[in-house]
Amino acid sequence: MKNILSSAAALMCGLAAVSAATSAQAQTSVQVYGIVDSGVAHMTNVNAAGDSNTKVPSLTSSFPSRIGFKGSEELGGGLQAFFVLESGLAMDNGSSQQGGRMFGRAAQVGLKGDWGILTLGRQNNMTYISGLKTDVLGPHLFAIGSIDPYLPNARSDNAIGYMGNFNGFVVGATYSFGRDASAAGGPAATNCGGEVAGNSKACRQYTALLGYENKQWGLNASYDRLNGNTGAAGGLTSPNNTDIRTTVNGYLMLGATKIGGGAIDRETNAATGQTESLLWYLGVSHPVNNFVVDVQAAARNTKNSDDDVTMLVARLSYALSKRTVLYTAIGRMDNDGASAVALDAGGTVGAGKTQNGVMVGLRHHF
Repeated sequence: MKNILSSAAALMCGLAAVSAATSAQAQTSVQVYGIVDSGVAHMTNVNAAGDSNTKVPSLTSSFPSRIGFKGSEELGGGLQAFFVLESGLAMDNGSSQQGGRMFGRAAQVGLKGDWGILTLGRQNNMTYISGLKTDVLGPHLFAIGSIDPYLPNARSDNAIGYMGNFNGFVVGATYSFGRDASAAGGPAATNCGGEVAGNSKACRQYTALLGYENKQWGLNASYDRLNGNTGAAGGLTSPNNTDIRTTVNGYLMLGATKIGGGAIDRETNAATGQTESLLWYLGVSHPVNNFVVDVQAAARNTKNSDDDVTMLVARLSYALSKRTVLYTAIGRMDNDGASAVALDAGGTVGAGKTQNGVMVGLRHHF
Protein backbone atom coordinates (compact mmCIF):
# COMPACT_ATOMS: atom_id res chain seq x y z
CA MET A 1 0.00 0.00 0.00
CA LYS A 2 2.89 2.32 0.90
CA ASN A 3 4.45 1.70 -2.51
CA ILE A 4 1.17 2.43 -4.25
CA LEU A 5 0.69 5.68 -2.30
CA SER A 6 4.31 6.66 -2.88
CA SER A 7 4.02 6.03 -6.62
CA ALA A 8 0.76 7.95 -6.80
CA ALA A 9 2.33 10.90 -4.96
CA ALA A 10 5.33 10.88 -7.29
CA LEU A 11 3.02 10.79 -10.32
CA MET A 12 0.99 13.71 -8.99
CA CYS A 13 4.15 15.73 -8.33
CA GLY A 14 5.37 14.96 -11.87
CA LEU A 15 2.08 16.01 -13.43
CA ALA A 16 2.09 19.20 -11.38
CA ALA A 17 5.62 19.99 -12.56
CA VAL A 18 4.66 19.34 -16.19
CA SER A 19 1.55 21.46 -15.78
CA ALA A 20 3.54 24.32 -14.27
CA ALA A 21 6.14 24.12 -17.03
CA THR A 22 3.44 24.02 -19.71
CA SER A 23 1.68 26.99 -18.12
CA ALA A 24 4.91 28.98 -18.01
CA GLN A 25 5.71 28.05 -21.60
CA ALA A 26 2.22 29.07 -22.72
CA GLN A 27 2.89 32.60 -21.47
CA THR A 28 5.69 33.11 -23.99
CA SER A 29 5.53 32.42 -27.74
CA VAL A 30 8.24 33.04 -30.32
CA GLN A 31 7.75 32.85 -34.10
CA VAL A 32 10.26 32.76 -36.95
CA TYR A 33 8.84 34.14 -40.20
CA GLY A 34 9.92 35.65 -43.48
CA ILE A 35 9.59 36.26 -47.21
CA VAL A 36 11.99 35.03 -49.88
CA ASP A 37 11.29 36.86 -53.14
CA SER A 38 13.43 37.17 -56.25
CA GLY A 39 13.04 37.64 -59.98
CA VAL A 40 14.58 38.87 -63.22
CA ALA A 41 13.95 42.32 -64.70
CA HIS A 42 14.70 43.77 -68.15
CA MET A 43 14.99 47.57 -68.36
CA THR A 44 15.41 49.94 -71.31
CA ASN A 45 17.29 53.27 -71.46
CA VAL A 46 19.37 52.62 -68.35
CA ASN A 47 21.90 55.29 -69.40
CA ALA A 48 22.31 58.32 -71.67
CA ALA A 49 23.28 56.05 -74.58
CA GLY A 50 19.89 54.29 -74.40
CA ASP A 51 21.28 50.85 -73.54
CA SER A 52 19.14 48.10 -72.01
CA ASN A 53 19.98 45.85 -69.07
CA THR A 54 18.76 42.52 -67.66
CA LYS A 55 19.38 41.84 -63.97
CA VAL A 56 18.31 40.23 -60.70
CA PRO A 57 16.90 43.07 -58.56
CA SER A 58 18.56 43.91 -55.26
CA LEU A 59 16.33 46.26 -53.23
CA THR A 60 13.02 44.47 -53.81
CA SER A 61 11.08 42.29 -56.23
CA SER A 62 7.35 42.02 -55.58
CA PHE A 63 8.07 42.23 -51.81
CA PRO A 64 11.37 42.90 -50.01
CA SER A 65 12.88 39.64 -48.76
CA ARG A 66 13.28 39.31 -44.99
CA ILE A 67 13.64 37.04 -41.99
CA GLY A 68 12.12 37.95 -38.66
CA PHE A 69 11.63 36.87 -35.07
CA LYS A 70 8.70 37.99 -32.97
CA GLY A 71 7.48 36.97 -29.56
CA SER A 72 4.91 37.93 -26.98
CA GLU A 73 4.05 37.29 -23.35
CA GLU A 74 0.69 37.72 -21.62
CA LEU A 75 1.19 39.82 -18.50
CA GLY A 76 -2.38 39.61 -17.24
CA GLY A 77 -5.20 42.12 -17.15
CA GLY A 78 -5.23 42.36 -20.95
CA LEU A 79 -1.62 43.60 -21.06
CA GLN A 80 0.91 41.98 -23.41
CA ALA A 81 4.65 42.45 -23.88
CA PHE A 82 6.16 41.79 -27.31
CA PHE A 83 9.26 42.19 -29.44
CA VAL A 84 10.05 42.24 -33.18
CA LEU A 85 13.46 41.70 -34.80
CA GLU A 86 13.35 41.77 -38.61
CA SER A 87 16.24 41.69 -41.08
CA GLY A 88 16.08 42.72 -44.74
CA LEU A 89 17.87 40.53 -47.32
CA ALA A 90 19.26 41.37 -50.76
CA MET A 91 18.46 38.28 -52.83
CA ASP A 92 20.94 39.04 -55.60
CA ASN A 93 23.99 38.65 -53.34
CA GLY A 94 22.72 37.69 -49.87
CA SER A 95 23.79 40.89 -48.12
CA SER A 96 21.85 42.83 -45.48
CA GLN A 97 19.58 45.68 -46.54
CA GLN A 98 18.71 48.98 -44.80
CA GLY A 99 22.28 50.24 -44.77
CA GLY A 100 23.77 46.91 -43.71
CA ARG A 101 21.88 46.75 -40.42
CA MET A 102 21.41 43.30 -38.89
CA PHE A 103 17.78 44.07 -38.03
CA GLY A 104 17.17 47.01 -40.34
CA ARG A 105 13.47 46.43 -40.91
CA ALA A 106 12.57 46.37 -37.21
CA ALA A 107 14.25 46.18 -33.81
CA GLN A 108 11.64 47.01 -31.20
CA VAL A 109 10.10 46.04 -27.88
CA GLY A 110 6.71 47.14 -26.66
CA LEU A 111 3.53 46.84 -24.65
CA LYS A 112 0.02 46.25 -26.01
CA GLY A 113 -3.38 46.67 -24.38
CA ASP A 114 -6.90 47.94 -24.99
CA TRP A 115 -5.43 51.45 -24.89
CA GLY A 116 -3.16 50.76 -27.89
CA ILE A 117 0.43 49.78 -28.67
CA LEU A 118 3.58 51.45 -27.29
CA THR A 119 6.92 50.66 -28.99
CA LEU A 120 10.60 51.49 -28.43
CA GLY A 121 13.42 51.07 -30.96
CA ARG A 122 13.77 51.08 -34.75
CA GLN A 123 10.29 50.95 -36.26
CA ASN A 124 7.99 51.89 -39.12
CA ASN A 125 6.79 55.46 -38.74
CA MET A 126 3.39 56.92 -39.65
CA THR A 127 4.30 57.73 -43.27
CA TYR A 128 4.96 54.01 -43.85
CA ILE A 129 1.83 52.91 -41.98
CA SER A 130 -0.46 55.43 -43.70
CA GLY A 131 0.23 53.90 -47.11
CA LEU A 132 -0.05 50.22 -46.18
CA LYS A 133 -3.73 49.78 -47.01
CA THR A 134 -3.93 52.22 -49.93
CA ASP A 135 -0.97 51.35 -52.16
CA VAL A 136 -2.07 48.26 -54.11
CA LEU A 137 1.45 47.56 -55.43
CA GLY A 138 3.19 48.05 -52.07
CA PRO A 139 7.02 47.93 -52.08
CA HIS A 140 7.13 46.40 -55.58
CA LEU A 141 10.15 46.90 -57.88
CA PHE A 142 7.95 49.11 -60.12
CA ALA A 143 5.96 51.32 -57.71
CA ILE A 144 5.75 54.76 -56.11
CA GLY A 145 8.86 53.92 -54.07
CA SER A 146 10.77 54.39 -57.33
CA ILE A 147 9.57 58.00 -57.48
CA ASP A 148 10.08 58.71 -53.76
CA PRO A 149 12.51 56.12 -52.28
CA TYR A 150 11.79 57.32 -48.75
CA LEU A 151 8.25 55.89 -48.77
CA PRO A 152 9.14 52.16 -48.53
CA ASN A 153 12.02 53.11 -46.20
CA ALA A 154 9.99 55.25 -43.78
CA ARG A 155 11.49 53.83 -40.60
CA SER A 156 13.00 55.65 -37.64
CA ASP A 157 15.93 54.74 -35.41
CA ASN A 158 15.96 55.75 -31.72
CA ALA A 159 12.18 56.08 -31.74
CA ILE A 160 9.17 55.96 -29.42
CA GLY A 161 5.91 55.02 -31.13
CA TYR A 162 2.21 54.72 -30.35
CA MET A 163 -0.75 53.28 -32.29
CA GLY A 164 -4.35 53.05 -31.18
CA ASN A 165 -7.60 51.90 -32.83
CA PHE A 166 -10.81 52.97 -31.13
CA ASN A 167 -13.88 51.58 -32.92
CA GLY A 168 -12.30 52.25 -36.31
CA PHE A 169 -10.76 55.62 -35.46
CA VAL A 170 -6.98 55.28 -35.79
CA VAL A 171 -4.42 57.54 -34.15
CA GLY A 172 -0.65 57.16 -34.11
CA ALA A 173 2.64 58.99 -33.67
CA THR A 174 6.40 58.46 -33.49
CA TYR A 175 9.17 60.62 -32.08
CA SER A 176 12.79 59.93 -32.95
CA PHE A 177 15.86 61.37 -31.23
CA GLY A 178 17.85 60.56 -34.40
CA ARG A 179 16.15 59.01 -37.41
CA ASP A 180 18.96 57.29 -39.27
CA ALA A 181 22.18 56.19 -37.58
CA SER A 182 23.65 54.45 -40.64
CA ALA A 183 26.01 56.27 -43.01
CA ALA A 184 26.12 53.48 -45.61
CA GLY A 185 24.20 55.58 -48.15
CA GLY A 186 20.92 55.20 -49.99
CA PRO A 187 17.42 56.13 -48.81
CA ALA A 188 17.67 53.83 -45.77
CA ALA A 189 21.09 55.06 -44.59
CA THR A 190 21.27 58.86 -44.68
CA ASN A 191 23.78 59.53 -41.88
CA CYS A 192 21.51 61.40 -39.47
CA GLY A 193 22.04 59.63 -36.16
CA GLY A 194 21.16 62.57 -33.93
CA GLU A 195 21.21 62.31 -30.12
CA VAL A 196 23.69 65.20 -30.01
CA ALA A 197 24.25 66.78 -26.60
CA GLY A 198 23.18 70.42 -26.56
CA ASN A 199 21.41 70.18 -29.94
CA SER A 200 17.72 69.38 -29.55
CA LYS A 201 17.03 69.64 -33.31
CA ALA A 202 19.78 67.41 -34.73
CA CYS A 203 18.14 64.65 -36.79
CA ARG A 204 14.96 64.82 -34.74
CA GLN A 205 11.86 63.41 -36.46
CA TYR A 206 8.22 63.26 -35.55
CA THR A 207 5.36 61.70 -37.47
CA ALA A 208 1.62 61.58 -36.77
CA LEU A 209 -1.41 59.82 -38.22
CA LEU A 210 -5.17 60.28 -37.87
CA GLY A 211 -7.80 58.30 -39.72
CA TYR A 212 -10.79 56.00 -39.84
CA GLU A 213 -10.96 52.52 -41.33
CA ASN A 214 -13.26 49.50 -41.59
CA LYS A 215 -13.63 46.54 -43.95
CA GLN A 216 -15.33 48.63 -46.65
CA TRP A 217 -13.38 51.89 -46.69
CA GLY A 218 -10.73 53.90 -44.96
CA LEU A 219 -9.29 57.42 -45.00
CA ASN A 220 -6.26 58.81 -43.20
CA ALA A 221 -3.82 61.70 -43.08
CA SER A 222 -0.22 61.73 -41.88
CA TYR A 223 2.51 64.29 -41.18
CA ASP A 224 6.26 63.63 -41.21
CA ARG A 225 8.95 66.18 -40.28
CA LEU A 226 12.69 65.43 -40.32
CA ASN A 227 15.46 67.80 -39.24
CA GLY A 228 19.00 67.40 -40.54
CA ASN A 229 22.49 67.73 -39.09
CA THR A 230 26.11 68.01 -40.21
CA GLY A 231 26.98 65.34 -42.77
CA ALA A 232 23.41 64.17 -43.40
CA ALA A 233 22.39 63.22 -46.94
CA GLY A 234 19.92 65.01 -49.19
CA GLY A 235 21.28 68.47 -48.43
CA LEU A 236 19.93 68.36 -44.86
CA THR A 237 23.31 69.38 -43.47
CA SER A 238 22.03 71.66 -40.71
CA PRO A 239 19.59 71.09 -37.82
CA ASN A 240 17.54 73.92 -39.35
CA ASN A 241 17.15 72.04 -42.64
CA THR A 242 13.87 70.13 -42.88
CA ASP A 243 12.12 67.56 -45.05
CA ILE A 244 8.33 67.53 -44.55
CA ARG A 245 5.75 65.18 -46.08
CA THR A 246 2.00 65.56 -45.62
CA THR A 247 -0.07 62.63 -46.88
CA VAL A 248 -3.78 62.07 -47.48
CA ASN A 249 -4.91 58.67 -48.75
CA GLY A 250 -7.72 56.15 -48.67
CA TYR A 251 -9.17 52.89 -49.95
CA LEU A 252 -12.56 51.55 -51.01
CA MET A 253 -13.71 47.94 -51.33
CA LEU A 254 -16.23 47.11 -54.07
CA GLY A 255 -16.84 43.46 -53.33
CA ALA A 256 -13.45 41.80 -53.74
CA THR A 257 -12.08 44.73 -55.77
CA LYS A 258 -9.92 47.26 -53.96
CA ILE A 259 -9.35 50.86 -55.07
CA GLY A 260 -6.60 52.76 -53.29
CA GLY A 261 -4.95 56.10 -53.80
CA GLY A 262 -3.43 59.13 -52.20
CA ALA A 263 -1.44 62.34 -52.50
CA ILE A 264 1.85 63.28 -50.83
CA ASP A 265 2.94 66.91 -50.56
CA ARG A 266 6.67 67.30 -49.89
CA GLU A 267 8.48 70.47 -48.84
CA THR A 268 12.27 70.38 -48.55
CA ASN A 269 14.35 73.17 -47.06
CA ALA A 270 17.90 72.01 -47.77
CA ALA A 271 21.32 73.60 -48.07
CA THR A 272 20.89 73.34 -51.85
CA GLY A 273 17.62 75.29 -51.80
CA GLN A 274 13.88 74.91 -51.28
CA THR A 275 11.71 72.55 -53.32
CA GLU A 276 8.06 71.53 -53.23
CA SER A 277 6.40 68.63 -55.05
CA LEU A 278 3.13 66.72 -55.16
CA LEU A 279 3.07 62.95 -55.73
CA TRP A 280 -0.26 61.25 -56.38
CA TYR A 281 -1.13 57.60 -57.02
CA LEU A 282 -4.27 55.61 -57.84
CA GLY A 283 -4.52 51.85 -58.14
CA VAL A 284 -6.97 48.96 -58.50
CA SER A 285 -6.53 45.37 -57.31
CA HIS A 286 -8.88 42.58 -58.39
CA PRO A 287 -8.67 38.84 -57.54
CA VAL A 288 -9.89 36.17 -59.97
CA ASN A 289 -9.65 32.64 -58.53
CA ASN A 290 -5.89 32.12 -57.91
CA PHE A 291 -4.96 35.24 -59.89
CA VAL A 292 -4.66 38.85 -58.71
CA VAL A 293 -4.48 41.76 -61.18
CA ASP A 294 -3.03 45.06 -59.94
CA VAL A 295 -2.87 48.29 -61.97
CA GLN A 296 -1.52 51.61 -60.72
CA ALA A 297 -0.82 55.08 -62.13
CA ALA A 298 1.29 57.70 -60.38
CA ALA A 299 2.89 61.06 -61.10
CA ARG A 300 5.07 63.64 -59.39
CA ASN A 301 4.85 67.33 -60.20
CA THR A 302 7.66 69.56 -58.94
CA LYS A 303 6.79 73.22 -58.40
CA ASN A 304 8.58 75.71 -60.67
CA SER A 305 10.26 72.88 -62.58
CA ASP A 306 9.77 70.89 -65.78
CA ASP A 307 11.40 67.81 -64.21
CA ASP A 308 8.17 65.85 -63.72
CA VAL A 309 7.56 62.10 -63.92
CA THR A 310 4.60 59.84 -64.77
CA MET A 311 4.41 56.10 -64.08
CA LEU A 312 2.08 53.28 -65.15
CA VAL A 313 2.42 49.69 -63.87
CA ALA A 314 0.42 46.46 -64.27
CA ARG A 315 1.11 43.26 -62.32
CA LEU A 316 -0.34 39.73 -62.53
CA SER A 317 0.16 37.28 -59.65
CA TYR A 318 -0.73 33.60 -59.48
CA ALA A 319 -0.89 31.72 -56.17
CA LEU A 320 0.60 28.24 -56.50
CA SER A 321 -0.33 27.72 -52.83
CA LYS A 322 -1.08 29.80 -49.74
CA ARG A 323 2.65 30.50 -49.38
CA THR A 324 4.07 30.52 -52.92
CA VAL A 325 3.27 33.07 -55.65
CA LEU A 326 4.41 33.51 -59.25
CA TYR A 327 4.17 37.02 -60.70
CA THR A 328 4.97 39.15 -63.72
CA ALA A 329 4.80 42.91 -64.21
CA ILE A 330 5.26 45.55 -66.88
CA GLY A 331 5.82 49.25 -66.34
CA ARG A 332 6.66 52.57 -67.92
CA MET A 333 8.24 55.72 -66.45
CA ASP A 334 8.09 58.97 -68.45
CA ASN A 335 10.74 61.51 -67.43
CA ASP A 336 10.25 65.14 -68.44
CA GLY A 337 12.94 67.81 -68.60
CA ALA A 338 16.12 66.71 -66.84
CA SER A 339 14.32 64.20 -64.60
CA ALA A 340 16.10 60.84 -64.23
CA VAL A 341 13.76 58.67 -62.14
CA ALA A 342 14.22 54.96 -62.87
CA LEU A 343 11.19 52.68 -63.12
CA ASP A 344 12.90 50.00 -61.04
CA ALA A 345 13.71 50.91 -57.42
CA GLY A 346 17.43 51.61 -57.08
CA GLY A 347 17.95 51.50 -60.85
CA THR A 348 19.24 54.03 -63.37
CA VAL A 349 17.84 55.82 -66.42
CA GLY A 350 19.10 58.40 -68.88
CA ALA A 351 18.03 61.97 -68.02
CA GLY A 352 14.77 62.90 -69.74
CA LYS A 353 14.29 59.41 -71.16
CA THR A 354 11.26 57.14 -71.04
CA GLN A 355 12.01 53.78 -69.45
CA ASN A 356 10.07 50.55 -70.02
CA GLY A 357 10.49 47.43 -67.95
CA VAL A 358 9.27 43.86 -67.61
CA MET A 359 9.90 41.40 -64.79
CA VAL A 360 9.02 37.88 -63.64
CA GLY A 361 9.58 36.37 -60.24
CA LEU A 362 8.74 33.92 -57.47
CA ARG A 363 7.78 34.66 -53.86
CA HIS A 364 7.58 32.28 -50.88
CA HIS A 365 6.32 33.09 -47.39
CA PHE A 366 7.34 31.10 -44.32
